[in-house]
Amino acid sequence: MVVYVGRTPERVRAHYEIEKGLAARLRLANREDRKRLYGELYDELYRSVPDHPQLTRQYVPAAAHNAVRRQLRMLRRFLGEDTTYLEVGSGDCALTFEVAKRVRKAIGVDVSAEITSIDRRPRNFELVLSDGTSIPVPPGSVDVAYSNQLMEHLHPDDAREQLVNLSRALRPGGVYVCITPNRLTGPHDVSRGFDTVATGFHMREYTNGELISLFRECGFGSVAIYSTVRGRSFRVPTRPLLAFERWLLRQQPARVRTLMDRPLLAKVINNCRLVAIKA
Repeated sequence: MVVYVGRTPERVRAHYEIEKGLAARLRLANREDRKRLYGELYDELYRSVPDHPQLTRQYVPAAAHNAVRRQLRMLRRFLGEDTTYLEVGSGDCALTFEVAKRVRKAIGVDVSAEITSIDRRPRNFELVLSDGTSIPVPPGSVDVAYSNQLMEHLHPDDAREQLVNLSRALRPGGVYVCITPNRLTGPHDVSRGFDTVATGFHMREYTNGELISLFRECGFGSVAIYSTVRGRSFRVPTRPLLAFERWLLRQQPARVRTLMDRPLLAKVINNCRLVAIKA
C-alpha cells in the first residue's frame, strides 16, 4: 500500500474507496453526462477527502520553477520564433507563460478561466476555454501542442475525441508532445497498492504501443519517443522499446513488478514522452 507523507494507512484507504466509487460513476456515464461530471465529481472528492494531497500540498516557488524548467528542456527543441504553441490542460499557465517568451503565440486550453497570475499575461498569450475534449482554435493554426499528465484523466472515448480535435488544430507536420504515465509501471493514481490497474481518477493508463496506435487512428503519422534520465532528454529507438513492452505484457504481473522495481529501467519506461507528427 502507498502511504502518503503525513497520512495514515487508514486515511489513504478511505481516500481510495471514495475516489474509486466516484471514478466508477464517471466511467459508466455517457458522453453528455461526462461533460458535467468531470467537475462535479472532482469537487465531491475534495469535499469528501479534506486531506487530499492536492489540497494540503504547499506551493514551493523553487519546486514550481524547476518543474517548468524541466518541461522547457524537452519542449525547446520544437519551438521557434514563429511557432504557435498550444497547451492542453494549462492550469495556472506557468509553463505556457514561459513558452510565450520564445514563440510567436502561446495558447492555453483549459476548462476553467480561474488561472493564477492573471495580471501578468504575456501579450502573445490567449486563454481558450474547452468542454474537456474540444480544441476551439482554427484548423491548421497550431505548430506545437503539448499536454502533461492529462491523457490518463480522460475517459477513453473523450481521449480519442480530444486527439482528433488536436490533430485538426495542428498544421500538417505539426507536433503533439504528450506526457502520460505508463501503465506497466502503474497504477499511478490512489489505487496503487490496492489494484493492479488504475481504478481512481486515472480513467485509463496506456503503454507506449497503445498510445501510438491511438494517435495513428486519430490523424497522426509518425510517432517518436523520447525519454529523460538524469536531466537529459534523448530519443529512444521505437521498435526495441515496443518489442520490450510486448514482452512485458506476456509476463506474469509479479514478474513485471519485479522488473519495474529496478529504478533505472522503470525510469526509462515511465519517462517516455511521445511526439506525434500530424500526417
